[in-house]
Amino acid sequence: MITPEETLKKFHNAVGSKGRQAFFAAFVTGLLTHLVILTSDIPNHDGLASMYFDQNMITSGRWFLGAACAPTSFYALPWLIGLAALIYIGLAAMVLRSILKIEEPLLVVLSSALIAVFPSLASNFAYVFTMDGYMLGMLLCVIAVWAVGANEKFGWIAGAVLLAFGMGCYQAYIAIAMLLCIYKACEILFEEETPGKKAVKIGKYAGMGICGALLYYVLLKILLVIQGKELDTYQGINGMSSGNGLGLVGTVKTMYTDFLSFTFGSRVVISNVLTGIALALLFTVALVSFIRLAAEKGMFKKPLFYVFAALVLIALPCVMNAILLISASVNYHVLMRYQWAFLIVLLPAIIGRCGKKDTLAVGGLWVATISMAVICLSYMVTDNIAYSNLQKKYEKTYAYCLRLADRIEQTEGYYEGIPVAMVGVVGNESYPTTDITDAVTADLLGISGDYLIYKSENYEQFFRYYLGITFNMVSSDKVVDFYDEDFYANMSSFPGEDSVLLHDGVIYVKTENRR
Repeated sequence: MITPEETLKKFHNAVGSKGRQAFFAAFVTGLLTHLVILTSDIPNHDGLASMYFDQNMITSGRWFLGAACAPTSFYALPWLIGLAALIYIGLAAMVLRSILKIEEPLLVVLSSALIAVFPSLASNFAYVFTMDGYMLGMLLCVIAVWAVGANEKFGWIAGAVLLAFGMGCYQAYIAIAMLLCIYKACEILFEEETPGKKAVKIGKYAGMGICGALLYYVLLKILLVIQGKELDTYQGINGMSSGNGLGLVGTVKTMYTDFLSFTFGSRVVISNVLTGIALALLFTVALVSFIRLAAEKGMFKKPLFYVFAALVLIALPCVMNAILLISASVNYHVLMRYQWAFLIVLLPAIIGRCGKKDTLAVGGLWVATISMAVICLSYMVTDNIAYSNLQKKYEKTYAYCLRLADRIEQTEGYYEGIPVAMVGVVGNESYPTTDITDAVTADLLGISGDYLIYKSENYEQFFRYYLGITFNMVSSDKVVDFYDEDFYANMSSFPGEDSVLLHDGVIYVKTENRR
C-alpha cells in the first residue's frame, strides 16, 4: 500500500505540467474575476429563501444535488462555496485540456480561463447557495467523456455512471458531455483506423451518453419512490419521459431558433463589439484550420466525411439545446447555457492541431491567442458589471425595506405580531428604474434589475435575515382576496401617505398599483 504522499506524487506526475497550467489558470482567473462576490454576502431573490437549504431537489430531478452540496454545509457561505466551485472548475479545465489535447501553453491558459469567466457563471454565483453542487455536476459530465478514452474496455461504463451523477446535480450539463462527445467523434474520424474500429470507438461515446441518461432516469424514479414524491411541474420536468409535445419538427425548429437567438441575439456570448470581432476571427481561423487538417488527411476524397460533417452541423444546435427535449416552454435561462463556453473553447483546440509547421499555422496561433485574450477580458468585465449591479440591488432593497418597516411599525394600532399583508412588489410609478447596466445584465438571471423583491414572500425574508425584524405576514394566497375591495382600491402606493393602512385588525401595505 502506498502512502498519501506517494499518491499525491503519482497524481502530480499523471496530471503533467499542462494539466497543472489548466487548473491554476482556471482557478486563479476565476478567483480574481469573482472575488468580489465571494467576499460579500449579497443574495438574489432566491437566495433570500435559501440562507439554509438542504438542496433536496429530487422533485426537480436533481437527486444528487444535496450530496454534492453537503461538504460545504447547507448554509449560504459565499467564500467557502465559491472556493469549492472554483476548484471543480479548475479540475474540469484540467480534464478538458486532456480531452481536447491542447498543447500550446498560452492556449491552455486562455481556454481554461474562459470557462472560469463565461458570463453564465456570474448568474451561478448569484445563486451561490447551490453553486458548488452545480459545478461538481459539470465536472462529473466532463470526466465522463474523458473516461471513455481513458480505458478502452470499461471506460464507457464508468463514464455512464459519472454522467448519471452529473445529471443528478443539474440535468442541463448533459449538453456539455454531448458536445465533447461530438468533438471526440470528429477526432476519431481523422484517425488512421479501419471504418469498423472507428465505428466501435464512436459507439462507445454514444453508449456512454445513452446509458448514462438511462441510469440517471432509473435512479431518479427509484429515489422518488423511496421518498414518496413525484416530479414537479416546474420547467416541465414532470414531462421528462413523454417529450415536450411539439413533435420532432416543432422541437428541432425551436432548438434552431433558440440557438441562433442566444448565440447572436443575447449579450452573453457576444458581450460587445470587440468580443464579436474576436469570436468571428476565432471561428474563421478554426474553420480554415479544420479544412487544412481535413485536406492533409485526405478526408475530402471520402464520401463518409461529407455525411458525417453534415450530421454534425445539423445536430449541433440540438445538442446545445438538449434540455428543450423535455419541455419547449422551459424558461431556458442563462444557468443552463454554460455549454456555450465549451463550444468556444473547441475553436482554439482545432487551431492548435495545426501546430507551428509554417507561417499560416503560426499566424493562426497568433489570432487564436489574441482573440481568446480579448474574449476572456470582456467576459471578466461583464461579470464585474453584473456584480456591481447586484450590490446596488441589495443596497436599494435594504434602504427601501428599512423605510417600509419603519412605516409599518409607526402605524397607529401596530403591535408585535399583528398580521401584515403586503400587496405587490416595488412599484415603478413611485420608484422608477435606476439600473444603468441593463444592456449588459438583461440576460443574466438573478442579477439584472433594481431590487431583490420579486414576490411578496421576499419581503418577509429580507426583513428577517437582513433587518432582524419578524413580521406576522399574511400568506400570499390570502392577499388576493381583497384586491377588489374598495379600501384597497383607494390606497396609494408606497411611500404614499395612505399606502399603509390598519383595516379590520390587519395592516395592509400597498407597494404598487396592481389594478
